[in-house]
Amino acid sequence: MIDVLVIGGGYVGLSVAVAVKQAAPHLSVEVYEAAPEDAWKRDNRASAIIAAASRLLTVLGAWADIAPEAEPIRRMVVTDSRVGDPVRPVFLTFDGDVQEGQPFAHMVPNVAMVGALRSVAERLGVPVHHRMTASGFVNEGASMRVTRSDGEDVRTRLLVACDGVRSKLRDMAGIKTVRWDYGQSGIVTTVEHERPHEGTAEEHFLPAGPFATLPLKGNRSSLVWTERTEDANRLVESDDLIFEDELERRFGQKLGRLKVVGDKRAFPLGLTLARDFVAPRFALAGDAAHGIHPISGQGLNLGFKDVAALAETIVEADRLGLDIGALNVLERYQAWRRFDTFRMGVTTDVLNRLFSNDIGPIRIARDFGLGLVERMPKLKSYFIGEAAGVAAKGNPRLLNGESI
Repeated sequence: MIDVLVIGGGYVGLSVAVAVKQAAPHLSVEVYEAAPEDAWKRDNRASAIIAAASRLLTVLGAWADIAPEAEPIRRMVVTDSRVGDPVRPVFLTFDGDVQEGQPFAHMVPNVAMVGALRSVAERLGVPVHHRMTASGFVNEGASMRVTRSDGEDVRTRLLVACDGVRSKLRDMAGIKTVRWDYGQSGIVTTVEHERPHEGTAEEHFLPAGPFATLPLKGNRSSLVWTERTEDANRLVESDDLIFEDELERRFGQKLGRLKVVGDKRAFPLGLTLARDFVAPRFALAGDAAHGIHPISGQGLNLGFKDVAALAETIVEADRLGLDIGALNVLERYQAWRRFDTFRMGVTTDVLNRLFSNDIGPIRIARDFGLGLVERMPKLKSYFIGEAAGVAAKGNPRLLNGESI
């Protein structure tokens, strides 16, 4: 019998496994990952990790390995313009510290983050089984009988699905979703530039969607470039000369000459929200529970918030002698996370619709709103705290940098 079986060996799945095992070493925890063993080493992307998530990773013992590769975001700049505008006015700026010496976010290469979490899992004795997933499962009351992809059956007290936004396990559990497609795709790549970025992240609101540049170590930046899906596919398939020419029109020349140094990939964008996060002996976490627009940079961080809430729910229930897979136990996790997730999903949906257009009156209204926030330091500080995940009351302990 496995106490907690996690399906999905990305950062969310590994973090759930590590958090539970660290706080309750007597519980047996295993991870099934469908990809080959070294597949994670080929991920060239980077992610924005908010302050609350870095606190969680510190408690889990992973941040010390991540930190040398992490680049702090020291300043955020927001503009609103058209691609061909000769001047790109700045409407809003945020200083990047939630408190002295602690940036509100870092940019972290995905390979560094997953590698650090895998090292911690190994130290704690959490096995990660590769080329393995669940092909089916049946709730048998006292346990869940899970049929593995190799045909063998195992039993677990709790099955945690971290298998992505198109989660097959979510569908098997009969959990419905709210979903729609934006008709946009996010182009993700890495560029080198001649001059240093000085830790500045920029979000340019353009008619086709936001164009974000995020600082990496050295004179490099990560791009999340939103375009209409047909245009995004065309750009990714074009040669580097055409791509870099279109890129320079959006990026500008403030950092000198640009060169693409990472793979160019386009990911379709949509909103996916699970109607329920739990069922008897079953829980969703990460993208399996929610997929949102990257306009706020909060997608991955919502997953880390899930990790903190789910791990605390499991561990505290175990300490009280309760059944960790019982629905009334898991409903605490759902209550903790569902409203916040729906709120963020609605917020990103509204922001995307508000800024991904070139309608004159709407542009005037949104630019007035950005300028108003720029002139209100207390409101800016509040937004920074919210974005960093440190302002919320009732946060799970891991997000406050405390052990469970």
